[in-house]
Amino acid sequence: MPDDPARRLSHRPPIRARHYLAASGNYLATVAAMRILDRGGNATDAGVAAGICLNVLMPDLTNFGGVAPIIAYDRGRNELRSISGLGPWARDVTLEAYRERWGDRIPPGVARCVVPGAPSAWLTALARFGTMSFAEIAQPALELCERGFPVYPSLQRSIRESSGLLRTWPSNAEIFLRGGGEPEIGGILVQADMGRTFRTLIAAEEKANGTREEKIEAAHDEFYQGEIAETIAAFVSDGSGFMSLSDLAGFRAEVETPVSTSYRGIDVYMCGPWCQGPVLGQALNILEGFALAGMEHNSADHLHVVAQSLNLAFADRDAYYADPRFADVPIERLMSKEYAAYQRARISMERAFDRMPAGGLGLRSDRAEPGPQPERSPFPQPDTSYVCVVDRDGNAFSATPSDGMVTSPIVPGLGLLCSGRGYQSWLDPAHPARIEGGKRPRLTPSPAMAFRDGKLLMPFGTPGHDMQPQAMVQAFVNIVDFGMEVQEAIEQPRVATSNFPGTGWPHPYTPAGMGVEGRIPQSVVDDLARRGHVIEQWPRWSRRAGNICAIVVDHDNGALCGGADARAEAYALGW
Repeated sequence: MPDDPARRLSHRPPIRARHYLAASGNYLATVAAMRILDRGGNATDAGVAAGICLNVLMPDLTNFGGVAPIIAYDRGRNELRSISGLGPWARDVTLEAYRERWGDRIPPGVARCVVPGAPSAWLTALARFGTMSFAEIAQPALELCERGFPVYPSLQRSIRESSGLLRTWPSNAEIFLRGGGEPEIGGILVQADMGRTFRTLIAAEEKANGTREEKIEAAHDEFYQGEIAETIAAFVSDGSGFMSLSDLAGFRAEVETPVSTSYRGIDVYMCGPWCQGPVLGQALNILEGFALAGMEHNSADHLHVVAQSLNLAFADRDAYYADPRFADVPIERLMSKEYAAYQRARISMERAFDRMPAGGLGLRSDRAEPGPQPERSPFPQPDTSYVCVVDRDGNAFSATPSDGMVTSPIVPGLGLLCSGRGYQSWLDPAHPARIEGGKRPRLTPSPAMAFRDGKLLMPFGTPGHDMQPQAMVQAFVNIVDFGMEVQEAIEQPRVATSNFPGTGWPHPYTPAGMGVEGRIPQSVVDDLARRGHVIEQWPRWSRRAGNICAIVVDHDNGALCGGADARAEAYALGW
């Protein structure tokens, strides 16, 4: 008997596959991953190819000159590593020099520029975990640059909403506002300069002698030590930003052991406290002590404890997270189960935190408590995308590329920008994530990967600024505690706390704030408001609630099941 479509619990069917599966923030990037997998590439080959395609396809949200934190898993070697994909401030910048030049703000443009982290991350992942050449995996992105692709509605909307800022940067306007106006939906967007940059890297790789890894290293050197680097450094410096050729030449994405925790027998791995990744683990540790499965899904009790657990984790993020090379981040204590029990005891089921709680470790701080700052930045804020892949051999890839066209101007002739991620730093000298020379900003993009009994369970992630760990927590417990299939879990309505200073300048903060998607029943919203949550009503389906992709591995049946968020253009495909 055929399935009854009226019984489907998601707007899209989950994608089931036997051999391999990919999901990403744009359907054409997912197709690119499938092309690589069809040719015999592994998860990292396909993930890097799709990630670079996202840099082309989603220029409002990502860029090849931006950031790209990665988690990669090689099943044969039983090796799981994170790759930072985040560049630092120039070595000679100081907070005093920055404030003297730019005042008490971090404006769009070269004032935000840090060393591009994404190229090093993509190439490092490919060399260490991939099997193909850069030329092979860059081919889909190169085609998208040179032949173009049809503009889709959300890209057109982003260009329209950012057009005023884009016009102040001729190099951006030349690409995205050709003829002085926004592109039509279905119009073809060509990025020829970026294509030439890819061809320069491919030529460097093909010219080099040696192993596959050595040839990829030649492409890395071409970007960070050759004419590309010289052009980037000169452009940023000429615009009164902070950048030198030595800053670029000395950079390499770091390969690290991920931070981890367990949740109901599932091991969850995240990037370190140079990003907000550990917020996911801290919140799950606190939630583990609540019997979520015994609560009605998306009831006031359920959403309240999720929000309060996240509030405590975000408070620790604000108090302690920063580049570990510059700050003593007590990550082992923060991730411990004992600490989670202490934090859990701070939660009242009847009353929400009316302001950001203090960091739970009680470490001394000279920082003043932040005051309410409900206003958002006067400038358009960049977002992010995401890609995950599982291949036929059980290898996996999870990455969250970011930095779009409104963070900083496109470098003329290169078709790419220099990462504007510096806007996620602080001008407060007492803040652990303050601006310092050679220091990485505290990043929002933060991919994750989960394992059960030592076997891969799920790569997952999302765009969404400070929403990222919030959306990931809610989708994860939907699967683990409420037994949902991945697509249903992703599509469920979500809430979002804003009871902390936002990561991006000017760090907006709404005490007790909570965004609620419109599909949450009004009776639940009223109950949350009664407990002290200050409600901001969102549309029924809000892009602000994230755009999750995930792949669940069914080891019992030897199958894969992928989901991609219906809130935007994310799609999953498999075979």
